[in-house]
Formats: sequence, structure tokens, C-alpha cells
Amino acid sequence: MTPQKDPSELAGLPAWLYPAGFWVAVVLLAVGVLFPDLAAVGVTWVGLVPVLAALWVAVTAWNRDRRLSLAALAALGGLVVVYVVKSFI
Repeated sequence: MTPQKDPSELAGLPAWLYPAGFWVAVVLLAVGVLFPDLAAVGVTWVGLVPVLAALWVAVTAWNRDRRLSLAALAALGGLVVVYVVKSFI
């Protein structure tokens, strides 16, 4: 018998992860409007939310769905390749 998946999870992510990341980004970007020196923190957070989600999936899905976890690790590996190649340009 196949174990039941939690309907509030999508692709291994809890339902609260992206909304929480979005609202933290909104607050950080609003602070960046008031204090321009902190704007880079908000922009960095916006870029980190998908990375944190991929890390979450890679770690938490390892025992349940190895293919999903490997796909998340492949996505993170692609980001590393882009970052390394960008440093050569």
C-alpha cells in the first residue's frame, strides 16, 4: 500500500515555506526603500528563497523520494555552475 502524502505539501515543500519567504522579502524590500543601504539584503533574500526551498527538499525528501531529492540537488548544482562560470566572465 502506498503511504498517503500530506495534501498541504507540494513537491516536498510545506505549504508555509514560500508564503513565509515572500512576506519576509516584502518586509526586507520595504526596509530597503526606507534605508537604501539595506536594499541588497532584500534582493539577496529574494534570490535565496528558491535555494532554501531546494535545500529543504533535498534534505527532507531523501528517505521518501530519492528522485525528487536528487532533482533538487541537481538544481543546486546548476546554480553552482552558473555562479562559477559567471566568475570567469
